[in-house]
Amino acid sequence: MRNTIVHQGAKYLEYEIRQIVDYGYALKRNFGIGMIWENIGDPLAMGEKVAPWIMDIVKELVADNRSWAYSPSRGILETREFLSAEIDRRGGAKVTPDDILFTNGVADAVDKIYDLIRKDDRVIMQSPSYPTHSSNEVKRGDYEMIQFHLDPNNDWQPDLDEIHLKIRYNPQVIAIALVNPDNPTGTVYKTEILKEIIDLARRYGLFIICDEIYAHIVYNGQTTRHLSQIIDDVPALVLRGISKDYPWPGSRCGWIEMLNRRQDPAFLNYTNSLVTTKMMEVCSTTLPQMSIPLVYGNPLYQDLKRDRAALFEERGNEYYEFFRQVKGVKVTRPEGAFYFSVIFEDGVLDDRQTLPITNPEARRFVQDKAAGVASDKRFVYYMMASEGICATPLSGFHSGLRGFRLTTLRPEKDKRREVLERIRQAIETYIS
Repeated sequence: MRNTIVHQGAKYLEYEIRQIVDYGYALKRNFGIGMIWENIGDPLAMGEKVAPWIMDIVKELVADNRSWAYSPSRGILETREFLSAEIDRRGGAKVTPDDILFTNGVADAVDKIYDLIRKDDRVIMQSPSYPTHSSNEVKRGDYEMIQFHLDPNNDWQPDLDEIHLKIRYNPQVIAIALVNPDNPTGTVYKTEILKEIIDLARRYGLFIICDEIYAHIVYNGQTTRHLSQIIDDVPALVLRGISKDYPWPGSRCGWIEMLNRRQDPAFLNYTNSLVTTKMMEVCSTTLPQMSIPLVYGNPLYQDLKRDRAALFEERGNEYYEFFRQVKGVKVTRPEGAFYFSVIFEDGVLDDRQTLPITNPEARRFVQDKAAGVASDKRFVYYMMASEGICATPLSGFHSGLRGFRLTTLRPEKDKRREVLERIRQAIETYIS
């Protein structure tokens, strides 16, 4: 090519959750090593069944000719009216239907939000960070991230003093990004912590980005608030979607709730640019939007939400009780979402540890792939070849912590137990 065509920030693009799948497929294709996938948060792929009453709603909508058409660029008006009324019932920020913008999944919303921020402005976000947020942040400006740390020794809660200092001494920070409940840690931000973060945003003239895709999956006695309930007068963008709620990840249906968008002219101009960008794409998927009032407004949905939270609570506690008995790692009881993170204790990993791999060619392949990678990724590479179990290394979440993330989605208890036992065996053999 006559010129360099790749964006200078492209080198920062990482999505280990799916990138590691290529390595797993290579093991299967070249050496016949089967794989148990514990990396991707797709409830349906792991065996969860969609409630028949939700399927019936969608079947009826498929027969409606309107579901095959374009929707308005902002989203279907009746659905945006339903969602704005839902926000109003919760109390807090007032949101009109025009303050809601539909996107093709939350990932699409994240991509637009970060791309339309000026190159030299920065978004401070948590570590570990969900890679869709963190990769989009560093891609935009070709620089390292500014992060605050979630503490595994304090129920994965953030240090407010750290957040304050990093905002104070980095005047280029214009926003704070959160995922609540969190992926990959399963933590839920306490309401008082959220309020302190909101106060910092008010004090320094920032806006907040809050990914609430797991807002309906909170358990173990924890409670949190939708950001809209406590935001007061601070501008914010809240990201929601149906992929984890129905669940319907293949719908690619999410939306942005633009809170207090008229509070500041610069923020209004920025949110208007989000709307204009969506108009350039014409619209988001129509059928899933049409289903939202019919599903969320159905009395059966409250039962579904409660039952699924109880299910993930049981499994999260099962994983916690199992791994807290394993030497060399530390764990925290999850409070939301359907993930479980395991942290290796300091000093237990090095670049000489291995696991038995019977096929010599496979062993050489793994040795080559594992050379020079982060120590937790090295462990996962060896576990995949030795045990046929794929997890996501925590280093793939832009984190200095070394460990791995599992999902708690597998419905069969005996299969879950088998997977956990094999992971424990891998850990004990690897660090012995």
